[in-house]
Amino acid sequence: MKYVVLIGDGMADEPLEELGGRTVLQKANTPNMDHITMNGRAGLARTVPHGLHPGSDVANMSIIGYDPEKYYSGRAPLEAASMGVDLKEDDVAFRCNLITIRNDLIADYSSGHITNEEAKELIESIDSALGDDRFSFYPGISYRHLMVAKKGLGANTECVPPHDVIDESRFDNMPVGEDSETIAELIERSMEVLKDHPVNKKRIEEGKNPGNSIWLWGQGFAPAFTPFSELYGLRGAIISAVDLVKGIGIYAGLEVIEVPGATGYLDTNYLGKGEYAIEALRDHDIVFVHVEAPDEAGHMGNARAKIQAIEDFDEKVVGTVLKAAQEYSEDVTIMVLPDHPTPVALRTHTSVPIPFAVYSTAEDRPDAAKAFDEESVKEGSFGTVYASDLISMLIDLSRQNVS
Repeated sequence: MKYVVLIGDGMADEPLEELGGRTVLQKANTPNMDHITMNGRAGLARTVPHGLHPGSDVANMSIIGYDPEKYYSGRAPLEAASMGVDLKEDDVAFRCNLITIRNDLIADYSSGHITNEEAKELIESIDSALGDDRFSFYPGISYRHLMVAKKGLGANTECVPPHDVIDESRFDNMPVGEDSETIAELIERSMEVLKDHPVNKKRIEEGKNPGNSIWLWGQGFAPAFTPFSELYGLRGAIISAVDLVKGIGIYAGLEVIEVPGATGYLDTNYLGKGEYAIEALRDHDIVFVHVEAPDEAGHMGNARAKIQAIEDFDEKVVGTVLKAAQEYSEDVTIMVLPDHPTPVALRTHTSVPIPFAVYSTAEDRPDAAKAFDEESVKEGSFGTVYASDLISMLIDLSRQNVS
């Protein structure tokens, strides 16, 4: 049995008046996810344990089969692994967003989805001005970058994700608690460094949001994972444009497969991700495919863009994998799900259980669920489960089908 897990980041949502009381998943045309649901089994999965923040780090870690209550140490260390930044035992990695501050409000968590090239110049300027024997800054992808603090500095500082406080005062959301004055000072000093930077001057002239401040959050020490192959007896691979998700894969011992044109945004190479996933099945037992676009649209508060992202995911990723699986020489089990809801009305994540559906080319015993959305899957036979148990469930189901 081969396995493919298809993750549409942030797809789940809440009913919207502008959609006649439907969610974006209910409104979107998703024939392939509906096919998987109608011809398979469905349910709800809790990806965020009680008491943990509903971040993509926690949620995707659960889906990949790692209980966050045991393995989670912070978001940024996972991204550090993907970026090739080696963390020493007392190093604290921070996510370092390039954000737009306007009139002392946090106006944009992504600086208008700034390009990699522009962002690299800005972060290099930040490292030159603010880096020292305590702090180092590393350029990443678009607005997502990294800072590493030495000797445990900032490990217990309370920091707020910028996408949770859009249009709120920066002063009201500055770091608090232990070492907070030092971390807040870095943010304040970054504004002076970036204010008149040529990259930002050009962006403003072009009517784009500047990256005029850093924002530090999501910190933690390097985690210790049990290898995926040891936990589940499967050789795995992961496909994502997002350092966070690739970092989880690296710590888990999964092979990270790079797809040309994968951006982590609405313009990502959906079709390429589906095609590379099928190709990866030749040498792997399980492949995880992560698509960030629906989540980005949710943070933008744009229902139309989120519907389009979901439809692109369904047609070009799910459809490509489903068609190939039905023609594959071995039996294939496909699971499709979001990692968490990112409601467009809230523009941030919630911890509500998410819909999931499982289809196997070896099984013909579907349950009562008829469509892939937040309500229809409640008719499924799985009920509500913990997401960190899903991989074990897939393996158990395949054994039942074989027997």
